[in-house]
Amino acid sequence: MPIKDGKQYVERLDASKASVWIQGNKVTVPVSSHPAFAGLISTQAELYDMQGQSTFQQSMTYKSPTTGDPVGMSFLIPKSKADLKKRRIMFGRWADIHHGFLGRSPDYMNTTMMAFGAAAELLSEHNPSYTANMKAYYEYCRENDITLSHAFILPHKARLRTLLKTHELPDAPTVVEKTKEGLIVNGAFLLATQGVTAEEILVYPTPLPSPHIENPYAFGFAIPNNLPGVKFICRESFVSGTSRYDYPLSSRFEEMDTLVVLDHVLIPHDRVFMYGDARIMAHFFEKSHFHTHAGHQVLCRVIAKTEFLLGTIELMIDTLGLRTYNQVIEKVAEVIATLESLKGLLIACEANARLDQWGSMLPDSRPLYAANYLFPKLFPQMMEIVQLLGASSIIMIPNEQDFASEAAGDINRYLRGINLDAKQNVGLFRLVWELSTSSFAGRQCLYERFFFGDAIKVANRLYHGYANKDAYAAKVSNFLSDSITKN
Repeated sequence: MPIKDGKQYVERLDASKASVWIQGNKVTVPVSSHPAFAGLISTQAELYDMQGQSTFQQSMTYKSPTTGDPVGMSFLIPKSKADLKKRRIMFGRWADIHHGFLGRSPDYMNTTMMAFGAAAELLSEHNPSYTANMKAYYEYCRENDITLSHAFILPHKARLRTLLKTHELPDAPTVVEKTKEGLIVNGAFLLATQGVTAEEILVYPTPLPSPHIENPYAFGFAIPNNLPGVKFICRESFVSGTSRYDYPLSSRFEEMDTLVVLDHVLIPHDRVFMYGDARIMAHFFEKSHFHTHAGHQVLCRVIAKTEFLLGTIELMIDTLGLRTYNQVIEKVAEVIATLESLKGLLIACEANARLDQWGSMLPDSRPLYAANYLFPKLFPQMMEIVQLLGASSIIMIPNEQDFASEAAGDINRYLRGINLDAKQNVGLFRLVWELSTSSFAGRQCLYERFFFGDAIKVANRLYHGYANKDAYAAKVSNFLSDSITKN
């Protein structure tokens, strides 16, 4: 089957009937009609519709090496710099629709499976069948345009095991039994973003240490999200209403995060990519260059997000008459500098790309890891700039119904902007409020802070992966030696 469209995406989700709990109730209606998920599903359906449209299909798809049918460009294993450009253009097309607010738009996990599929041979060191499984699953996702989520993070209670120095902790995700049919897994995983609005879920946690030769905490697999025993428990929804005027961002881009519970779930052997060897799991994660390939997609996304922030700030300046204030211009210049720096890092990662050991064209990790380090620090600063410029205008935001009430005359008189009527002006600042101050905004800020791990992990990834520092140190050492010799 080639690329799917939005209708097929919605039909598959509704047909899966996954076990989903939200606000104390089990979801019993089609998930696409539930207010917590409907807006996001509609947006992602739009993404899937795009790739089949004649205007975009050439730039968003390529011919399947298996069938010749069009498949999503984000599944393409790049073999040249031209392929990296094709992937970047495709990332940008989708990011122009969701403006960078979807951290788990489908191209993110498509890229993950591309990286894992390209490096699958590495798994043969443990078991050749795992290589075959990974390659087959990558092809399955590509040929069926599977919408995929993932679960990597263990609940805090499971991580206490190391601190308590105990070898057993029943609440840690664990393979409790091996059968002829597959592995039986118990446990839970945090923060499966879009677990409810995806068809399948990739589970690949950081293994806990174990005294056993076959580590029951070391495993990786992918399963449909409606298998018996799989349950999604949602956090509070940040969709405050369906009105796009009142809630222009959350009504379209609210990604639900979930706790995924696995209660004696049978994982078929052909869906298992690794079991029992923590060393191989860590080695595969590194040597598949997941962070580098995913970083390429993420950088395209955050550029779109920064462009949206800058555009919003410009509209605020126009309607508030702030263009003559030098302190305002200085703040906007900070956002412009951030945007152009990110664009420069994107150009650099492609220009300095090299073939890796798997024959994939690998973007240069140095500018990508630099972007991974910088953006989580710069994004909260840009959010603060939006708040500082908007000030009281962010607070005084009546809703759409007020314009149809007896108070409309006063609102239309007193809440005009310089170049906008009252409804346009209030609409702008309802956007600004959702962007900078709402629950949706708080989640966005926190999500960007920890997208690739905490600041220490990201800094270590940048530092230890940055080979140039040794050459620079040698250059200074030679300079000092020369100074001493000629003194």
